[in-house]
Amino acid sequence: MAVGQARDLLRWRSPLRTELWAARLTAALEPDEVGPFLRELAEDGSAESRLTLAALAAVDRTGWPWTESSPESKEGAEAGSEARSGAGVMRVLGVEVPGTTEADLGLPGWVRRMGQVTCEGAWYGKADPYGEQTLAVLSFRYANGKEPHILVVGIDQPNGGLAVDAVVEEVTFLDDLGLSPAEPGVVAGRVLDAFELGDRIMGAQVADTLPAVRPLAIARALAVPGLVRQAPDGTMADFHDLPDVPGAREAFEKLAEFVGERPLWWSPARVSQFLTSWLPREAILSDPAVAAMPEVVRAWSRFNGAHPAVLHQIDVDAPRLPALMADESLAGLGKRIARQQL
Repeated sequence: MAVGQARDLLRWRSPLRTELWAARLTAALEPDEVGPFLRELAEDGSAESRLTLAALAAVDRTGWPWTESSPESKEGAEAGSEARSGAGVMRVLGVEVPGTTEADLGLPGWVRRMGQVTCEGAWYGKADPYGEQTLAVLSFRYANGKEPHILVVGIDQPNGGLAVDAVVEEVTFLDDLGLSPAEPGVVAGRVLDAFELGDRIMGAQVADTLPAVRPLAIARALAVPGLVRQAPDGTMADFHDLPDVPGAREAFEKLAEFVGERPLWWSPARVSQFLTSWLPREAILSDPAVAAMPEVVRAWSRFNGAHPAVLHQIDVDAPRLPALMADESLAGLGKRIARQQL
């Protein structure tokens, strides 16, 4: 089947289409199938088999995630196929295929453009009104300037920021997303962080389409220069509309502690959790800060989209806050211990 599909790809002469195909093929292979499949390709020696090897190598990132102790480096990843090939040996999907190097495959020149892309921009922002999912977008173009495309990765916020879906689309797809430009190295780092988190969580719920795009998505993110891993979100620092009332700064510090590194996620349910559960359980606040909290939360909500349902939830829950904060039975263990130390 792979050889038959590769025959069509040789006619289409599209690096992008071939890489997407290789990513799907990679996702379909079970671990115990990889070695025999690669050996069969190497032994076959046809142009179709050689293209399949080259395409799999182009999306191969078996050394990821990079660690300081890794024998390879980020620079090795950016060097592309050269980092995975040696004299007489090509490394594909973590398996060394002897007797073959990418230089010796004898394939058309367009094949060498696979993986050789330049990142031309990045965008980041909410995928939905409440930011329960964010979108990280990177745009790329091949070395010859052809086949511009974007990678779009959906990142779940309620479950910690793991990748839940990804697509590769034409650049015009970006027009309907309404995202803000961002630093490419930061966005690429967030993509890698999201995939790495998903790899750590067993049974994570992701879209059925994600595995087939994942290899190419990781390869594209690793191709972006100046990667920044675990970059802090600067949204809170951009907020400058703190109400001019006593206790507002203290209240905002607790709000910032609650939203943490996921400030774009601000839904009615999260507002209610903050006002009726988290604050009474975790926060020690002065009386002025408790009094200022509703206005602080309203100001933050206006800054974060001013969604009517969010503002309505504040009106519902805020009047209960003084009584909830005064109810010592709601305090968690950490709050009780902290109070004893005051």
